Amino acid sequence: MAVAVQQSSAANLLALLDEEDDALKLYALQSLNKVVHEFWYQIATVIASVEAFYEDEEFSHRELAALVASKVFYHLGELDDALSYALGAGKLFDINEPSEYVQTTLDRCIDQYVQLRNDTTEEGKAKPVDERLSAIVERLFERCFRDGQFEQAVGVALETRRLDKLEQAVQKAPEKVATLTYALRVCQKLVISREFRFQVLRLLIKLYESVENPDWVNIAQCLLFLDDAPEVAKILDKLLKGSEDDTLLAYQVCFDLVENESQSFLMKVGKVLEEHAPKTAAPATEQAAADDADQDTPAGSAGGEALANGNGAAHAPADAMETDGGAAGAPAPTVSLTPEEQQYVERYNRLKGIISGATSIGLYLEFLYSHNHADLQILKNVKTASEVRNSVCHSAVIFANAIMHSGTTVDSFLRGNLDWLSRATNWAKFSATAGLGVIHRGHLSQGRALMAPYLPRNGASGSPYSEGGALYALGLTYANHGHDVKDFLLHSLRETASEVTQHGACLGLGLAALGTEDEVVFEEIKNVLYTDSAVAGEAAGIALGLVSVGSASDKASELLTYAHDTQHEKIIRGVVLGLALIMYGQEEGAETLIEDMTRDQDPILRYGGMFVMGMAYRGTANNGAIQKLLHFAVSDVSDDVRRAAVLNLGFLLMGVPDQCPPIVALLSESYNPHVRYGAAMAVGVACAGTGMRSALDLLSPLLTDAVDFVRQGTLISTALILMQQPEAKVSAFRKRLEKVVGDKHEEVMARMGAIMATGLLDAGGRNLTVGLRSASGYFRRTSVVGLMLFLQYWYWYPLSYCISLALQPSAVIALNADLKLPRMQVVCKCKPSLFAYPPPVTQETASTAAKVPTAVLSTTARAREKAKKKEAEKKAEGDKPASTSDAAETAMETDDKEAVKEPEAAGDKAEAVPAKEPEPSSHKLDNPSRVVPTQQKFVALEPNSRWVPIHKNRPIAGIIVLKDLHPGEPVDLLTSISTMPQGPDGPAQPNGQNAAPTPANFQEPAPPEPFEYTPT
Repeated sequence: MAVAVQQSSAANLLALLDEEDDALKLYALQSLNKVVHEFWYQIATVIASVEAFYEDEEFSHRELAALVASKVFYHLGELDDALSYALGAGKLFDINEPSEYVQTTLDRCIDQYVQLRNDTTEEGKAKPVDERLSAIVERLFERCFRDGQFEQAVGVALETRRLDKLEQAVQKAPEKVATLTYALRVCQKLVISREFRFQVLRLLIKLYESVENPDWVNIAQCLLFLDDAPEVAKILDKLLKGSEDDTLLAYQVCFDLVENESQSFLMKVGKVLEEHAPKTAAPATEQAAADDADQDTPAGSAGGEALANGNGAAHAPADAMETDGGAAGAPAPTVSLTPEEQQYVERYNRLKGIISGATSIGLYLEFLYSHNHADLQILKNVKTASEVRNSVCHSAVIFANAIMHSGTTVDSFLRGNLDWLSRATNWAKFSATAGLGVIHRGHLSQGRALMAPYLPRNGASGSPYSEGGALYALGLTYANHGHDVKDFLLHSLRETASEVTQHGACLGLGLAALGTEDEVVFEEIKNVLYTDSAVAGEAAGIALGLVSVGSASDKASELLTYAHDTQHEKIIRGVVLGLALIMYGQEEGAETLIEDMTRDQDPILRYGGMFVMGMAYRGTANNGAIQKLLHFAVSDVSDDVRRAAVLNLGFLLMGVPDQCPPIVALLSESYNPHVRYGAAMAVGVACAGTGMRSALDLLSPLLTDAVDFVRQGTLISTALILMQQPEAKVSAFRKRLEKVVGDKHEEVMARMGAIMATGLLDAGGRNLTVGLRSASGYFRRTSVVGLMLFLQYWYWYPLSYCISLALQPSAVIALNADLKLPRMQVVCKCKPSLFAYPPPVTQETASTAAKVPTAVLSTTARAREKAKKKEAEKKAEGDKPASTSDAAETAMETDDKEAVKEPEAAGDKAEAVPAKEPEPSSHKLDNPSRVVPTQQKFVALEPNSRWVPIHKNRPIAGIIVLKDLHPGEPVDLLTSISTMPQGPDGPAQPNGQNAAPTPANFQEPAPPEPFEYTPT
């Protein structure tokens, strides 16, 4: 029996390397290759000899020497040398060997290959790549294909920019659609270069279309980012002419496109689709448009006047929107149609309503109104705790009310406090009027009529502050869908000479024409900018950016030149924010402008450069941009620039929110309060609505910071993170806010932050959250823009209302083929209390929470000691306890908080407390229903349901188009808002007065138990 002898040294093998015979050298190298991981430290002493063998071209076993040298250098930590010799080893370097050496060397190989593939020469050409390096990468791809690791192959192909291998991986994968979906998700998150990302999207579209059942939803999303409207219109036209399922899929595609809020793209799609549509559809379309125009004028004027007089009511939007996009009510075309053409006309009209945004806005408007759970008692408590003469807190309460009722059309708090509201003057009146636009956001049918009492009128001059605020409110109401009010805002801008009114008109026009790149609007606003008025010019600079958001317009250099020429700081700040908006999402395309602005001597231009960087690279987590922002955060001489640099880290990292707290952790401990404020807001921006524990832990010490504005930013940031989170996580923060608001000794800045945070926590009747991403996973441009403008409240408070642009309903709204709401339910596999609305605040609870602890006097302490001594003596004597009256008297003397319990009567027995029923582990939600983001993973359709989503991979969130599995059976529909659960303000009454408010989550008492009546 042979016994294996363990080798204790490699000295004998190393001695063979000095022999002349090549056979002995070969034997030595073969033996060393087997024991190199145990005796590498000995081989390292003669590594020069091993290297000499590799360099000797006459030596027949050079590759074996290279492999031994590579392993030695690996153990020495010289990974580049290890890779170099591994490449020299050729086929002897076995990439399938399951060892740490091979895996580490492969990782280094891929890193170098990626770097070479991404680097370019000064002429813009790709750098040459070592053929041996390419050979190993090719072998790595072959191994992935052989082992069925297609997702890994997709990742390596994207990192190495090998589109040919990406296509090969998808074609060889058994599940092509799943592999394509994975590739699309990875492309969104990991591909840094914008140009290469577009190439990948083009390839993915081609691959998607080659599949038997293409995923048109994802294809349309890709085309959106490529700005290819004609191709999207072509797809929609094809689907409309297809089967019923194809039509449903077309509706879902459009709903998802609308959710990304790219107004200019949707307008292009609608225009091209209209060209594709048959001419027989024209009469119906024109009539639908005429119906929309008629809807806009008469009904709202009375409501608007009523608001001015304080007698109006919240306008129920049930009849404001048609969920079928205007198809209903269209007369029959004059041209005779075949059944197929008539069917196409009906489908086309519904689709047109979706693309215009009217259908989505109408559905969400009804949802927010009917599910409004805003607690007016919270506002009353905050109003009572705020000082009457403090204009800062007064404006903050108006902001909190606007955000709490955003999109609900419920303005009962303002109607009930008209005297208090009238104390707002000048710019506070401007802000208060603008708040109405937030409350009525999305009320497209009557928005202008509601604001009529405040809007400029021909021949009548009112307060320029209320007129400017009303024009700004129109922009907030019609944001991203302003085609109905654009002409009116343009007329108001041209006719007014007041810079305050111009200020509101510019902001309103910019929001209404958001992203349309309308040349007429751009030129009119630019004319206001060139008047060099500080107040109007600031708004004009921002508005120019809103109109051209994401366009990378060549007019950016013109605006930058004007920013250098003007002497007004307000105008410079407005222009640089406009430049940041113009460069939205341009990534490396904005580098030239970033360099120019960040090197400028003017700190305001450098401040703008930080926001250009944040907007251009939003959500990409680009390493180069992060390094630049960190550099300015610690080295710039201006506090404003340092604060902006840290803050914009939040915009860069919003795609990977879990990475933000670790990156800004040290900055949150800076000696500079501006840096600490920026760190707090960066976490709030990146982690908004996530409830992330690491983010809350980072903010916790800043809640007690010594500087008031740091506490202000931390309170607002914490509220952003905790939006739509379970009440168990939020309740402690609510108590802190209540304490800060009611503390008269707290600084005004911190109290202002607490009031604003109170409104944000309950945004939209507790149905809105910051929605930076759509249900399909893409960034919503309007949300990011709104959040960026909100942060400018530091300089200009009215911009705080732009946070309403970033708010998205937490709703599931299911529609059938007619775009109606069927009565159905979804299953939520968690306890009902986990994501339930928080209970209403009562007045008694509020007063108890603010109660000051009772002071203990010396006489009270002596009385307490006397009572204890007397009780001890009685116990020692075996006497009975003190009587009820004695106990009550003692309690009054000692001012004890605990209530004194009465002794039980003889023979009385304590009533048995009924055991609390265990809470069910799941429950059902009606359609439509509130589903917060963290709740989505628990929600699914009922098993064996009649309805299934037309797009299988879509999460149960937002607006979902359902397929009916039993089309012949009758469908029970929700036809109007009156059939839905009512909010706390009830439906609007016919006489213009609201019903008496009922508390949120109000429940009727249970009926009495059955009993028998026996007469005596």
